[in-house]
Amino acid sequence: MVNKDATANTDQLPEAELLALLDRTALPRHIAIIMDGNGRWAELRGLPRIAGHTEGIKSVRDMITLCRDLGIKALTIYAFSQENWKRPAIETNALMMLLEQYLQHELDALIETGVRFRAIGQIDSMPSSAYNWVRKVERNTAHLDKMTLTVALSYGGRSEIVDAVRQLAQDCMDGKVQPEAIDEPLLAGYLSTHGLPDPDLLIRTSGEARISNFLLWQLAYTEMYFTPTLWPDFRRREALLALLEYQTRERRFGGRVSDTHSQSRT
Repeated sequence: MVNKDATANTDQLPEAELLALLDRTALPRHIAIIMDGNGRWAELRGLPRIAGHTEGIKSVRDMITLCRDLGIKALTIYAFSQENWKRPAIETNALMMLLEQYLQHELDALIETGVRFRAIGQIDSMPSSAYNWVRKVERNTAHLDKMTLTVALSYGGRSEIVDAVRQLAQDCMDGKVQPEAIDEPLLAGYLSTHGLPDPDLLIRTSGEARISNFLLWQLAYTEMYFTPTLWPDFRRREALLALLEYQTRERRFGGRVSDTHSQSRT
């Protein structure tokens, strides 16, 4: 754990010094991000809301690069919730087009850098063109293992749990699972994030302090970092500040600190 006094006045430090302060042995294995504030970023500049989402892609690239450089194996981003479909059609259509463009432009880069792409959520509800691109990028990166980028699309945490329970119930009816065998690890294996460790760190931008139906099961013991920075302005330096703050936390998992140091790194 990084000493709190050593990181107390980091706000004005340049990126290189922030990087030097990081304890490379105590980094999160999995970071989850609620990318909030794209629309507000654009409105503050008198731009259409989609301009904020376009600028926010640069922040996504920064986070992928930083995680890859630091050896962080999993990054999960909340790109589009089930509730987002309630927005005006002109905005949701523009977001789907932006997603397609991102996938088309980034596929080669993901392959070149060893990043596996996964999508979670009710992908079938997306327009066919966007759906096809999501599945294409998943297929073409499925063999990569340097890092996993998971994008939550048309996603809701409650729906994910309901879907998992429904499949588990069906397997019980089919005799594949005995009810007495059901425990937390078994149920976790039915979630869309199966195979990934639960997030160690959740970052939410734009000043909101809630999880908005994101990874409800997986965030049970996650450290949370809320920042007023709008997502398009959240770049490498902001991410390093979040990581340094994370490293000042004592992760107890319901136990004593002395009992959980090893758990936080396994």
